[in-house]
This record gives sequence, structure tokens and C-alpha cells, in this order.
Amino acid sequence: MINRRTFGKAVGLGTGAAAVALPGLNAGTAAASTSVTSNASSPSSPSGASSASAVTAISPGAHIAFPALRRVKAGVLDIQYAELGPAHGPVVVCLHGWPYDIHSFVDAAPLLADQGYRVIVPYLRGHGGTRFLSRRTPRTAEQSAVALDVVALMDALKIQRAVLAGFDWGSRTADIIAALWPERVKALVSTGGYLITNVKAQLEPAAPGVEHNWWYQWYFATERGKKTMENVDDRIAFCRYVWTLVSPDWDFDDATFARTAQAFRNPDYAAIVLFNYRWRIGLIEGEPRYDRWEKRLAAQPAIGVPTVTLDAALDPFTPPGDGASYRDHFTGPYEHRTIADVGHNLPQEAPAAFARAVRDADRLPAQRS
Repeated sequence: MINRRTFGKAVGLGTGAAAVALPGLNAGTAAASTSVTSNASSPSSPSGASSASAVTAISPGAHIAFPALRRVKAGVLDIQYAELGPAHGPVVVCLHGWPYDIHSFVDAAPLLADQGYRVIVPYLRGHGGTRFLSRRTPRTAEQSAVALDVVALMDALKIQRAVLAGFDWGSRTADIIAALWPERVKALVSTGGYLITNVKAQLEPAAPGVEHNWWYQWYFATERGKKTMENVDDRIAFCRYVWTLVSPDWDFDDATFARTAQAFRNPDYAAIVLFNYRWRIGLIEGEPRYDRWEKRLAAQPAIGVPTVTLDAALDPFTPPGDGASYRDHFTGPYEHRTIADVGHNLPQEAPAAFARAVRDADRLPAQRS
């Protein structure tokens, strides 16, 4: 989940301002669109996608599955992914977080496909049907490793540039690619804002309320947490409990969770999740092959691609202030929105709002050199 240091000043989290409805969204996915910022205007048409139609209002849960999944060898992985929309449409890559999977986009992806986008939704390393190509590859999960997985996926699918959109681990991954390889990113939708991790900064204590929200991270640092994650039934029960905490008003049913929980049965799931959270707080070292990227990321590089940031009002990790805590990291065309009445799994709880943010990010003008 998100970077505690980014939100180190956020105490008393989990509240959000009331939102107003936007055209094309139903009341359950209303958004307060705030902080339309410098260098951003409202162009009359998106770059590549249909400009005439509004994003269709949709109730979360309207779809329960993707079409037949595909596979491609990319970098160190054999990646399983969903694909929707026209083969030659402008590309959107949707990236999930923890503890979630591609079903976070099961409603948003068809909306984007209806807008003319080619939508790619991959399982991240350690999730679903994604597998390592070699048993010898270390099961690590540094932030740059996950980002390089996605770059390799784009290369394998011959996608030069795409809109990247995600939440949680997915936002961090998209942020990293936008910061380090901006030529690959047409536009960015980052739920939770700027999530690139500075491991050194993570060594310092945060405010008590923030530390409390990260209880599971400290649990993963213990042998008890390790045993829980390594037992399939226990980790599935654990992840379900996390869902209830970080999305307090999301009335998901057992079938919805069960569809995602299948992704947690990946044989590398425990190793990847434990590595990621232990690495972030400096308990373990990463692979030397990623050191050069992590050194650059430790400097907290700016992101200059057109960006829409989203905050979920009921997410306990969302800081107050309409994105002010991370605004300075985004130097290009930019908009910020707070989405009312939803929690951490924003794309699944508010699919129309998420899809509209993708389309609107794609409409923002490119940064002028």
C-alpha cells in the first residue's frame, strides 16, 4: 500500500470533503474536482480517444470477469494480463495494488474500452497467473523492479507510449516510470499522489496516527506475520480483513473478494509481499542490479508528464489538503480530484470516476519543452 513518509504529516486520516457530481458519473462515484493547476487547460479533444461521448455512469460490480486472459514473456516474467478495446487504440495500462488484483479494474476497463482505448491490465509479480521464468531469479520486489516489469511488458507488446493509471503499488509503479522514463508515458493517473519511496526517509518515525495505520507493515516484519503470509488460508483471511479497514463503506460480497483472492494463491505471493514491505522500511537489502534505479528514486525525482491525481475520501491513507502534501512533485499539466464516499480500492469502488480521470489526463496538454 502507500508510502507512509509521503503522508507523514497526516494525522486523523480518513475524512474527506463532500463532493459534487460531475457529468457522466452517477451519484455513487461523484468527485470534487479541485486544484486544476498551472500549465493545464481544457483542450477540446483527447489525444487519440473518442472526444464526443461522456464516460458512462455505471454501478460498481456491473462486471465480474474479464475476457480470456493472455500471456507474454517480458523481462524476468511470464506475465498474465487482460486486454480490452480496439487493438490499435491509444493504450492505457492499469496497475493494481495490494491486497488486490486485476479485478480492481473489472468495471473501469470496459468503460475505457468503450472510449476507444486499448486497455492492458497485468497481474504484478507474485500475483495471479504471472510467473517468474526462472527458479533462479530472486523473488524480490523493490519498487524499481516492479516498474521495470511494466516497462518490459510494454516492450513485449510493442507499446511505445501509454497512459499509466493505478492505485497503491500500481500508483507507485506508474509514478516511477513517469519519473525515470517519461518518454514512455503519455499521461498519468496516480491514486494517492506521489508514492515513490525513499527508503532512507522511511527509517525515521512518523506521526503516531500514521504509524497506527501501518500496523500490517510492522506485522510483516515479524515471524508471526511471515507465517501468516506463508499459509494460504491465513493470508487470504488477512487480506480480507485489510479490505474492510481501508474501504470502510464498500459493501463488497464474498464472491467479489473470492475472485480477487485467487490471485493470492500464486506460489511467489508471500515472498513478494514480504520482501516489498520489509525492503521499504530498510529491514532487507535489495538486489544490486536495481541499485542505480533506487539511487535515482531516493532523490524523489519530479514528474513532468500530464497528470491527474486522485484521493479517496474514506481511505485512511489519504491526507487532508487536496493533494497539497505532494503537489510540488508534479511539474507538468496537472489536476487533482477527491472522490467522495470511497476507500482505498478506488477503481473498483468508483469505476466511472477512475475512467473519467484517465480520459481527462489524456486530454491534458503535453509539457512544453
